[in-house]
Amino acid sequence: MYKTSSADVSKIFTLSQVLRRLLFFITLSFVIFKTCAQNLSANPSSFSEYYRRSQLVGIVDSTISFALRPLSLSAISDTGTILRRQRHFIYGSTGSSNNFQILPVFWQQQYHGNPTINRNDGLVIPAKGYQTFISAGAFAKFGPLRVHLRPEFIFAENKRHEVKSYHTGGIDLPSRFGSGAYSQATWGQSSIGLEFDPVSVSFSNENLWWGPGIQNSLLMSSSAAGFKHLTLNTNRPVQTPAGYFEAQVVAGRLEGSDFSTDLSDDWRYFSGFVFSYQPKWIPGLFLGLTRSFQIYHKDMDGSFGDIFPFLQAFQKINTTEDIKRRDQLISMSGRFLMPVAKSEVYFEYGLNDHSYNTRDFVMSPEHSRSYILGIQKLVPYRGRADEFIQFSAEITQMEQSVDRTIREAGEWYTHSEVLHGYTHRGEVLGAGIGPGGNLQSLQIGWVNEIKKLGLQLERFEHNGDLATAYGFSPWIDISMATVADWTFDNFKLSGKLQGIQSINYQWKDGINGRPKANVFNVNAQLGIMYSFSAGANKRK
Repeated sequence: MYKTSSADVSKIFTLSQVLRRLLFFITLSFVIFKTCAQNLSANPSSFSEYYRRSQLVGIVDSTISFALRPLSLSAISDTGTILRRQRHFIYGSTGSSNNFQILPVFWQQQYHGNPTINRNDGLVIPAKGYQTFISAGAFAKFGPLRVHLRPEFIFAENKRHEVKSYHTGGIDLPSRFGSGAYSQATWGQSSIGLEFDPVSVSFSNENLWWGPGIQNSLLMSSSAAGFKHLTLNTNRPVQTPAGYFEAQVVAGRLEGSDFSTDLSDDWRYFSGFVFSYQPKWIPGLFLGLTRSFQIYHKDMDGSFGDIFPFLQAFQKINTTEDIKRRDQLISMSGRFLMPVAKSEVYFEYGLNDHSYNTRDFVMSPEHSRSYILGIQKLVPYRGRADEFIQFSAEITQMEQSVDRTIREAGEWYTHSEVLHGYTHRGEVLGAGIGPGGNLQSLQIGWVNEIKKLGLQLERFEHNGDLATAYGFSPWIDISMATVADWTFDNFKLSGKLQGIQSINYQWKDGINGRPKANVFNVNAQLGIMYSFSAGANKRK
């Protein structure tokens, strides 16, 4: 279990010194705005999916990109009885003055036979056996001040298993978190900040999500635990003569897992931004850009360029970037929302290293690339306005292209200088399928507001870069899962039962001449949420 020590406290003060200039800059940037509405912490994924589906049918504001998450409550209006009722259920009880809220209690239990199938679950770790997670908290506001207190706790049986962590580059991605039972308590989805329309500034431990992806995000997802960070962001789309804009700037502190003994115990400074633009002339189109940097604290000199590296040129020519001991990622994205057709298409295209110049990118756009492609469609069911059949599909390709035969780019999220890789506490910040992973996912189900019953089919290839580098046959997991979300009165139940057939498990045919091993495992999850709102989910 991770415990705070005096050394940890001293590191926190060191971080505050590094971020002093950033905080000063942020403070100056928002003083001209006036106070507005409240902002709430990140929600369980099914609620984010609900708001996104609501946008497809025209209930939620069509100017919201869903490229910056968690969503700000001030961005979602109370249009319609359905949305008011569900928001009241999701965010818990409210005092008469709306200044205080008791947030819902969430408790999840799971059993994993295959610990390698583990993504978008925050503090939960990739462990075999039983694991439980609990979260609760409260929200308060005092003028522009917003305080979210939502700590999280997990306990994992963390049974012994044979899966090992193999990678071709430096990364802190342990296959097992210690040799016995594991527990951890963190600040979870807590934050404290000031909100001024249309921006907010806060110190937070919340999980972030950048980009339009649903199953994965290249640069920032909820696969790892939240990390401490300062953020300056818009809390709703900002209208201009050219269209709507959303943006977020983040500076924070990344930690190691403490289970990779050959790595430095130095913390890493993270900085990055996400930007989304909806052109006035093309309603429904969202264009996005994300960029991130990380560097060991000991390698920083405290200069403006070290604190704000994302402000430098996107090309390496005429820069000293190659001699800097830091890691950089970049992606561009697009999403096209079609409310009339109740559908959307989206993509994200990223590079794990910047091109030397424009010619380098034009001649070899596949070098170091990864991408996400997705589509979602709702079909009205039984002629009712609130019932639909949902179809969604997403492809994530993290494995290198054939360009590697000419110029090796290395696995995504690994790095030769920042040896912890793009991780926090032993899990990837970006796509949960990890370095070199490829995922094809298909979902079909019935949805009614928050309620959902469906099937999920997936094909997951583990680290294709590693298999190619060493001549292994691919390790592929074929899985089918039943998923459910159901509400009654003040309760919400969620469940998932997944069967996984692993083919060539752990690349067995390529290690010490052993034969192939095909393994079947079962993963199961059951979650329950209780909302303190009286009659929270009763129809009116």
